[in-house]
Amino acid sequence: MTDVPIPYYPPKKHRTHEACGAGAVFFALVLAARLDGPVIWVREAWQAAQLTPSGFHPILDPAHLLIASARDQTDALAVTEEALRSGAVSLVVTELSKPLDLTAGRRLQLAARDGKATALALIPDGMGSNAAETRWSCAPVFDPQDSTRQRWELIKNKSGTLGVWDVRWDHSARRIAVVPPVGQRPGSAGAPG
Repeated sequence: MTDVPIPYYPPKKHRTHEACGAGAVFFALVLAARLDGPVIWVREAWQAAQLTPSGFHPILDPAHLLIASARDQTDALAVTEEALRSGAVSLVVTELSKPLDLTAGRRLQLAARDGKATALALIPDGMGSNAAETRWSCAPVFDPQDSTRQRWELIKNKSGTLGVWDVRWDHSARRIAVVPPVGQRPGSAGAPG
């Protein structure tokens, strides 16, 4: 484990970003903990899976999270935009099931800027908005000693380069730490980043 920073993480404040993959919820929870403020999590009511406070409390205090249930994606986007503009939250996480058009993506960017909040859309793989500042592909990495190990790949970045990092949640420091890929020693050649 190293103290090497991940370029472009945390994502730029007051902008809209995207995360996809099996580790996207973990990415969102870690970002919420990093931004350290109230969080609104917007999801469509038809989704059967639920966030369970006992599962994420080691990362994020459940008292900082408000879950909003919307009828459909149109309502979810309206709630997201209003929450971003309100200035009352540091992060709005929205689970999307359909692609965003450029207009909707741009509206979220403007709302994030105006409300000085950050937006993170959790999207299906292969989907994304051209308006997003960054897009992260997040996947768990098998490690018998650490269930929090993830591989984060920056696959879209309007401000710079792309990259791949293996990370884990450091419970004692309450933050993400970069780790070498499985089978490599810290500092060895070929480490991502």
